[in-house]
Amino acid sequence: MKQTTVPRRSLAPEARASSHDRILGAAKDLFASKGYDNASTAAIARLAGTSESQLIKHFGSKEGLLESIFEQAWQKLNWGIRQSLQSVSSPAEKLRVLVDMTLSGFERDPQVKLLLLLEGRHISKEGRMILLTQGFLDFVHLLDGLLEEMRAAHLIRSDLHLEGVRSALMGAFEGMLRDQILSQRIRYPAHYNVKHVREIFGALLDSFLSPSDQPASGDARLQD
Repeated sequence: MKQTTVPRRSLAPEARASSHDRILGAAKDLFASKGYDNASTAAIARLAGTSESQLIKHFGSKEGLLESIFEQAWQKLNWGIRQSLQSVSSPAEKLRVLVDMTLSGFERDPQVKLLLLLEGRHISKEGRMILLTQGFLDFVHLLDGLLEEMRAAHLIRSDLHLEGVRSALMGAFEGMLRDQILSQRIRYPAHYNVKHVREIFGALLDSFLSPSDQPASGDARLQD
């Protein structure tokens, strides 16, 4: 009797992915849908089709998982920003590129956006803030470098501390995006869109500019 050869089925993308990547993806899904505190390592491992021992092997703990998600997101964003800045010479335009790419990156990955803005202040057992990953610090240094370029070009008021300017810009940016999420989840009164975020952020930046570099009326620096 002639045997029939059954073609070998290719594995689904989920099956081909490494256990490390499957765990990372499952953790991002559960942290975003259930919240960090409500997502157990057992549930994450089960969703990833692996064991808790593999989770611990790769990430050490649930906190390590959250930190890895943040680190991966920041490193990806930083790489994209640096690539784009290579073709830009104006310090002010570089800052606009950084803002636009950060907004676009968050819009493309709403799970990471939610985790960074709502779970990013989680305090670990060691008492340090998980948000302060190396990737996040690299982003801060990148922004500091752009502000220093603007100061060197006499675009930012000389009487202002640049680290304070950076903190104000990042705080406003983070606060607006977080309130947007809250408006979607609990009807918090923050019914503005990405265009409004750009306009408001641009107005805030204008307040830090040197008087000679203030834009003319109606000229919004960070608008499309």
